[in-house]
Amino acid sequence: MANYTVLLVAASAAIGLVLLTLFVIAPLVRASRPERVKLEPYECGVPATSLAFDHRFSVRYFLIAVLFIVFDVETIFLFPWAIRFKQLGWFGAVEMAVFLVILLVGYFYAWKRKVLTWV
Repeated sequence: MANYTVLLVAASAAIGLVLLTLFVIAPLVRASRPERVKLEPYECGVPATSLAFDHRFSVRYFLIAVLFIVFDVETIFLFPWAIRFKQLGWFGAVEMAVFLVILLVGYFYAWKRKVLTWV
């Protein structure tokens, strides 16, 4: 039981910090008392030229961003595989081929649905 006391103290401290932040510190610093300065939009120190809610972005913009992240993560998974290619042998080659086929299926699905067209 003595081995778990450190874990119990650390978990209690972590939970206590979260509860302190949520229920004590946050109500003190949040904009619950609205003032003119607190309610103004902040744009890198530059005065706002328009209201924040007057622009609408197309959903395609967000789809392109998500697809970029997915295919960017794909390249991250390719690096360790390329480094250990000789040690993995045929098993690694087959696993990476399955991985790439799944990603290509997703890419062609997005292409067929015309998600990749900007306008």
